[in-house]
Amino acid sequence: MKRILTVILCSAGLMAYAQESTNKNPFRQLKQELPAPNSYRTAAGFPGHEYYQQKADYVMNVEIDDKKQILAGEETVTYHNMSPDALPYLWVQLDQNMRAKDSDTKKIAQSSIGESMSFDNLKRMMNDFDGGFKLDFVKGMDGQDLKYTVNKTMMRIDLDEPLKSGESFSFQIKWWYNINDRMQIGGRSGYEYFEEEDNYLYTIAQFFPRMAVYNDVEGWQNKQFLGRGEFTLPFGDYKVSITVPEDHTIASTGVLQNPKEVLTAKQIERLEKAKTADQPILITTQAEAEKIEKKKATGKKTWTYHAENVRDFGFASSRKFMWDAVGVKFGERTVMAMSYYPKEGNPVWEQYSTKAVAHTLRSYSDITFDYPYPVAISVNSKSIGMEYPMICFNYGRPEKDGTYTARLKYGVISVIIHEVGHNFFPMIVNSDERQWTWMDEGLNTFCQYLAEMEWDVNYPSRRGPAYKIVDYMKGDKSNITPIMTNSESIFQFGNNAYGKPATALNILRETIMDRELFDYAFKQYAQTWKFKHPTPADFFRVMEDASATDLDWFWRGWFFSTDHCDIALNDVKWMQISDKNPEKQKPFEKKIAESKEDFVGDIRNESNAKNTVVERDPSTKDFYNSFDPYKVTDLDKSEYKKYYDKLTAEEKKMLAQKKNFYELNFELIGGLVMPVILEFTFTDGTTQKEYIPAEIWKMGNKTAKKVFWFEKELKSINLDPNLETADVDRSNNYWPAQVVPSRFELFQQKERESENEMQKSKRSK
Repeated sequence: MKRILTVILCSAGLMAYAQESTNKNPFRQLKQELPAPNSYRTAAGFPGHEYYQQKADYVMNVEIDDKKQILAGEETVTYHNMSPDALPYLWVQLDQNMRAKDSDTKKIAQSSIGESMSFDNLKRMMNDFDGGFKLDFVKGMDGQDLKYTVNKTMMRIDLDEPLKSGESFSFQIKWWYNINDRMQIGGRSGYEYFEEEDNYLYTIAQFFPRMAVYNDVEGWQNKQFLGRGEFTLPFGDYKVSITVPEDHTIASTGVLQNPKEVLTAKQIERLEKAKTADQPILITTQAEAEKIEKKKATGKKTWTYHAENVRDFGFASSRKFMWDAVGVKFGERTVMAMSYYPKEGNPVWEQYSTKAVAHTLRSYSDITFDYPYPVAISVNSKSIGMEYPMICFNYGRPEKDGTYTARLKYGVISVIIHEVGHNFFPMIVNSDERQWTWMDEGLNTFCQYLAEMEWDVNYPSRRGPAYKIVDYMKGDKSNITPIMTNSESIFQFGNNAYGKPATALNILRETIMDRELFDYAFKQYAQTWKFKHPTPADFFRVMEDASATDLDWFWRGWFFSTDHCDIALNDVKWMQISDKNPEKQKPFEKKIAESKEDFVGDIRNESNAKNTVVERDPSTKDFYNSFDPYKVTDLDKSEYKKYYDKLTAEEKKMLAQKKNFYELNFELIGGLVMPVILEFTFTDGTTQKEYIPAEIWKMGNKTAKKVFWFEKELKSINLDPNLETADVDRSNNYWPAQVVPSRFELFQQKERESENEMQKSKRSK
């Protein structure tokens, strides 16, 4: 109901307001949570004047035994100490040891037995795979054995003398290991066996002892590898020779150095044509691949690759590979986008994979930096999605008849965008995955969402928009951890490390900052930390410094807490200014009084009016029994004239305004502070949107009031009309109150349909 707002003329005094210092205010600065700036990392989030990073170069020879599924290798590692510190020992990662029989990964893995178990689950639980690196030797360049200690997935090499700042140290390692069957016991890499043809498809990574990172933040990053927390590695140059059966095709990190020795003249010709083609060109066709996979060659071939300034190395090898490619231009450079896949991946992979690779390079480059490497490769391997510099292994295969679901199609495109996108985060912007999964997965998932929207505005993205994270945010807090949690200790890994940070960045871009401010700051971060090792504090600080936006409250709420957003619009008061003219005011007051609902007691007492004292004894009546408070008297008119004559011209103008004033009362039910976004709908059908920054909650209060005024009368108010804040309860977001529709369905339990839509369409013709 509309009320009258009376304007009172009064003098304003100054009032001092002091708020007790408390660590519960969501707008307190991130001082204690972040490391102090120093000469290595500045308060603006940039590398300091003493920033350094180590370098590790590798020369390797590896060979795959296709009969025994063994990989054997020998490497020379040259470690460059660019730090100001003398290092008495070096730490080397032995990630394959996660698969050793006595590994902590196996020991800490929980297991249980239900009334029924699948054969696959039983195999994985009972697997007795003899994994892990088998070290033949660790030697110096003089051929003498080095003293070393293996501690599970880490190896310490003790030096005779500390490696001084600016010096380098080279050493040799010879090793071998049994390659795991990914389809039986899982893994980020391994092999897939095709029983029908007795063929193998190898996706090989973490296959060599790798130098750990030493930096100003962690010292040696030698946290044990348990399987979830991924990898952080120093940059370096690689020269790798890979020996495989002569009928295998290899996809690899780096640039092939001996194409004339391992490729046919026709393949080399097609590759050259692909550089300037508009569509992907088949380097190895399906017919050619099928012919090769039917017979096994007895000889061997060695493929040699060079890669500069990469943090890791991976490759894939199989006689089953089809191969296509297309060039992607970046100024004068041409990057080769390529895909390798068995016939089982078609028609999906030939149609979409390389196009998705090329699109990813263009999309990510627009928001970060031009893709700097010479190639980007997508390899099809069943049930996996994993990334390495210039190469990634991706799942997704259609039915045997070539049909596929829409879910599979978009799943393939999405996993390719995501894994190719990892070239940017963390392969180039080299964050510490072992500690902070969100710094690569979350940032990459955000960029993936942008790339998906550029592929198709109706793309069915799984993560990114605020409303898609609501169910997670409002869930049981005992099963939710802050984003700023170590990778091995995260609950709900996908939502925590992928979905929530991607959503947070999307909200920053669309709602808190705006696209222009966000895009500039995000690109500044990417370009600043390209080929370097950033930390969470560096990201937070660059985003603020490059945009002049204080985001400490946002980082605290979204990254350091498990709070959710629930803002309620509890009450709305409607008022208009009273001009104090009794000839207008009193009729209005009378109308208001008459419109009030009657009290039930008054209604029932009315029947007893004739028995009251004043009715039985008229002498008890006086002036007030007949007084009409709504009657306009000459005195009322005279008093009003005196009041009006004293007003200034400006005050008379304000008094004459016919505006509608609305006082809105908000409540912060959830602990996550967010902006208050309102859509006003007027009685004439027009709308108006208002944005109130999150700082309306800056005093730590749980309630807030805000007055709006309009020429037109309001019909309704919608809080967060475009689902921007991940508000978990929409039922308290409306005035007048609305019932948020939901439904339940009665259904008959049935098995998943065996046919996809393509198959149904064929059958219906």
